[in-house]
Amino acid sequence: MKRPLRAEDRRLWALVAATVRPAPGRVHPELPEATPDPAQTTAAPGAAASTPTPPTPQTSKTAPRRTPPPPAAIEPLRKRRLVRERDAIEARIDLHGLDQDRARIALHDFLRRSHAKGFRAVLVITGKGTLGDGVLRRRTPDWLSEAAVRPFIAGVSQAARHHGGEGALYVALKRPQA
Repeated sequence: MKRPLRAEDRRLWALVAATVRPAPGRVHPELPEATPDPAQTTAAPGAAASTPTPPTPQTSKTAPRRTPPPPAAIEPLRKRRLVRERDAIEARIDLHGLDQDRARIALHDFLRRSHAKGFRAVLVITGKGTLGDGVLRRRTPDWLSEAAVRPFIAGVSQAARHHGGEGALYVALKRPQA
């Protein structure tokens, strides 16, 4: 036999139900009306019993932080020319041995200088890390999508095996503005 919901149970359920969105095509389930608990009712015999209203959920004033979209992939024909070395890789940077902060700064400076010199393709070597999931390898695409260097980048793709494979990235740069 089910016991009737207490006021505390209804309040707790209202808090939970207010924080979730129903799946498409579904609605919030209606909370069944429960009979008031005689032990909790202290109203006068002639007065109407008021049901407690669940508190409204507090929404934060700050908007959720959006991560910028990852850089676009290099055009397939351009990547093929880089892999076959018909287009030159004009500069390389090796981030091995750097911590995250230094690697990010070095990468941004390298990309700014390369773009200013008019380079069209560069190689960023991150390494694979100890177990194939290194921090620099994971974070580099995020750094390449930051607003500071985004205007310079035309596309990013994983390097071919002979250029470093999973531990390196081709970065295609846009032409400098005249």
